[in-house]
Amino acid sequence: MNALFTTLVVLIIIASILLILVVLLQNGKGDGLASNFVAGNQTFGVRQTADILEKITWGLVAFIAVLSIIASFTTNTKSSEINVDSIENVAEPEFPSAPVDTASPEE
Repeated sequence: MNALFTTLVVLIIIASILLILVVLLQNGKGDGLASNFVAGNQTFGVRQTADILEKITWGLVAFIAVLSIIASFTTNTKSSEINVDSIENVAEPEFPSAPVDTASPEE
């Protein structure tokens, strides 16, 4: 693996962990973890916190998607490296042919 691919994979893993944390902070139908961090009289209200968390969520999703696409183009595998002969041998195994009797049967 090359260094660029490894770096992209590490960034994807970090962004995935952050995405998990941001989703856990959001308010669901019940109270989420965000209710522990936001008081009613703070500068940011509950609605503004939910908007910020939603924007961060979508930003991380887009970041992961873009990095995944870029990482798929940085791998070292090429279609020209595949040995076609070995694929044909696997697909069609050669069996020894039985001797053919060309003499006509005598009755």
